[in-house]
Amino acid sequence: MEMRTLGSATAGTALEVSAIGLGCMGISQSFGPSPDRAVMVDFLREAVEHGVTFFDTAEVYGPFHNEEVVGEALAPVRDRVVVATKFGFSLDASDRKLDSRPEHIREVLDASLRRLRTDHVDLLYQHRVDPDVPIEEVAGTVRDLIAAGKVGHFGLSEAGVDTLRRAHAVQPVTALQSEYSLFWREPEGAILDALDELGIGFVPFSPLGRGFLTGTVDATTEFSEGDIRANLPRFTVAAREANLALVERVRAVAERNDASLGQVALAWLLAQRSTIVPIPGTRRISRLDENLGAARLALSAEDLAELDEASTEVKIIGDRYPEAMQQMINR
Repeated sequence: MEMRTLGSATAGTALEVSAIGLGCMGISQSFGPSPDRAVMVDFLREAVEHGVTFFDTAEVYGPFHNEEVVGEALAPVRDRVVVATKFGFSLDASDRKLDSRPEHIREVLDASLRRLRTDHVDLLYQHRVDPDVPIEEVAGTVRDLIAAGKVGHFGLSEAGVDTLRRAHAVQPVTALQSEYSLFWREPEGAILDALDELGIGFVPFSPLGRGFLTGTVDATTEFSEGDIRANLPRFTVAAREANLALVERVRAVAERNDASLGQVALAWLLAQRSTIVPIPGTRRISRLDENLGAARLALSAEDLAELDEASTEVKIIGDRYPEAMQQMINR
């Protein structure tokens, strides 16, 4: 498996990971009924044997259950993998609120370490920027946790350029995690330019557009109970009918390269920068192997230009999230 480096050796933030990681959220939530825990433990261990070294989880996934499964699965191979998790929410039975107070960060991390069955997290993200806590306090708290040996690297998720710069000035940031794909190219421009300037890696989540770019979702698809896509503006029937125009343009490139649509979408991302490490999620080894095959797919300059043109010309219908969730991004 090809390896890539997040962060910067100069800043002391370099973190080597597999070129394609595994987003673990879907093994316990958001895409219909969750498979049996033992099945997912076996799946995660097999992912390691197939070359994945980078696993992404969070306390809020489940909540809590995801970290428990990841911890059980990876404990026997802990020295072979990079584990990323996240803080940033106050969770109870009835509500989720943003909470990045220093004392809460420390409490969350200790609980995550117990669930993950480890003494340190390789990469700790702030899951969403908390407008009530200065980012300098957040970065300073993570800096102290790094000094204590509980955290290896600091990351931010869905943060804007100003927040990135302010955080990086206190504790160098290794990676930003935000959505990025042929389906959603908003990070291009100011955000990617800032990452290049500061030596910060980029970890795109939903690099396959929550499955849309694989060609397995169309206007007739019926989402099962618990599938988050049923409530996303981009996945209404009307939006899917319109957005399929992009899928058909990707299909043409895939057929020319004897590749799957998903492989082409991931290969396009990998070609944008050597510091990009996408984390597609899946629950099946067959799909995992398909995704990993994207790292071996070398798209031509003509292919890349055609994909760029397609995703520029096709206007994607529908917002990423409902309004309340939309307000939490790019702060």
